[in-house]
Amino acid sequence: YIHLMTTKRIFILNGHPGESSLSRKLAETYATAANNAGHEVRITHLHDLNFDSDFGQSGFSKTKPLEPDLEKSLEDLKWSEHVVMTTPMWWGGLPAKLKGLIDRTFLPGHAFEMESSKDGLPSPLLKGRSARVFVTSDTPNWFMCIVYKNALFWQIRKQIFGFVGIKPARVTHFSGAGHAKAGVLAHWIEQARNHGTSAT
Repeated sequence: YIHLMTTKRIFILNGHPGESSLSRKLAETYATAANNAGHEVRITHLHDLNFDSDFGQSGFSKTKPLEPDLEKSLEDLKWSEHVVMTTPMWWGGLPAKLKGLIDRTFLPGHAFEMESSKDGLPSPLLKGRSARVFVTSDTPNWFMCIVYKNALFWQIRKQIFGFVGIKPARVTHFSGAGHAKAGVLAHWIEQARNHGTSAT
């Protein structure tokens, strides 16, 4: 029989501010696999984006006009059905430029509505999308879980993506990234390739 695969529109954001990185390799591997599987792919590298990462205001009443690169990222996000983000963990959180992109683009009228929903929280505007986030760190999995309580994963899944309606948002953690051996890196790349092929 013929297997009819549902194609997806996938927006991939390499959230590492450096020009070359493991995050970039994971993002490009996912993109290639997804393309080869027939999915529509748009990929952006944070390093290439030019914008002021400082939100710089006390509220949403007077937000800065979006630079063209941010307008394009927001357009790609709205176009997508599945969002993929790759990022290192730096000082327990996201790189400043990546956090700045989120601060500047996840805005009322685009990502959520200020008017509360039934539970008293703002209403999400990006429902109907899923996400996969690849996080690299030197921190071992057990330490991330027991000592840090998976705080960054919670922030990504619930406080960022979940807040605007993107769910499920699944996190894949690659620990020991700074000193990973070639075989381990190859296994991680293969995981990204498999996720790209299946658009998960």
